[in-house]
Amino acid sequence: MINHGSEIKIFSGSSNRPLAEAIASKLNTSLGEMEITHFSDGEIYVRYDESIRGKDVFLIQSTGAPVNNNLMELLIMIDAARRASAGRITAVIPYFGYARQDRKARSREPITAKLVANLITSAGADRVMTMDLHCLQIQGFFDIPLDNLVGGPTLYNYFKPKVDDDFVVVSPDIGSVARARKVATRMNAKMAIIDKRRPKANVMEVMNIIGEVEGKNCLMVDDMIDTAGTMTQGSIALKDAGAKEIYGCCSHGVLSGAAIERLSKSPITQLAILDTINIQKDKLLPFFKIISTAPIFASAIENVYLDRPMSKIYD
Repeated sequence: MINHGSEIKIFSGSSNRPLAEAIASKLNTSLGEMEITHFSDGEIYVRYDESIRGKDVFLIQSTGAPVNNNLMELLIMIDAARRASAGRITAVIPYFGYARQDRKARSREPITAKLVANLITSAGADRVMTMDLHCLQIQGFFDIPLDNLVGGPTLYNYFKPKVDDDFVVVSPDIGSVARARKVATRMNAKMAIIDKRRPKANVMEVMNIIGEVEGKNCLMVDDMIDTAGTMTQGSIALKDAGAKEIYGCCSHGVLSGAAIERLSKSPITQLAILDTINIQKDKLLPFFKIISTAPIFASAIENVYLDRPMSKIYD
């Protein structure tokens, strides 16, 4: 049985402090005082500058780039909180890194999503809160409660005013069909699918487009944009097929490698991205629209703290 304190404490790691500050503001509180520094050899040092004994502690840290540093920082934050006798520790991970390696696709491969789940649990977390896991089965990798919040409604509510008879929701690949179908249903829009293949990691080739997109305004829906190959090649294929305006949206803007260069040359009119990852200003293109997830996380944190049901947030 978990016995947590009567006072909430919210702390931020170094990966996405703007989001953490926005969450704290929504909860009418401020971020807790914590020192995060590095030894000369790169080792991470964490110390809480206030008492958290018996408190309900929420640690906000995305595990985006630099992935290994941010993950290690999160683990040390959890360990420090446990050793400081926190009443309950919730790891709030807006973007859960290493989620793409969720199974053995070939022999002698790791399952890093399970490894990271074990690390977080062993470090001392009592609960995990994240958003739009790359694969839903990752929830089963944890032996502690996990809340997988959904960012889709925030994205499609932004694009809903653009919906008309010429609007089509597009799945950029077969794996995203369920996600795109859910958005299309909620928006009462038609749907199309881009059939692609991946000859190797982070490389994609469009094979065919299933559905009618000629003369239509298209919204491509994905959970993350990493090197932007899927989004850019898909947008080019849609334009070649006669689409009018092409929009895109995703929960996690990883934007690594040549992503910014590719997107800048793409025919995408507007790209909406949730702020689960703190995108540096030099990567923000004029057609980017960053949408805050602070209201969702703040509501979820409040419900967990007050032991209220989470079902309304998912609905």
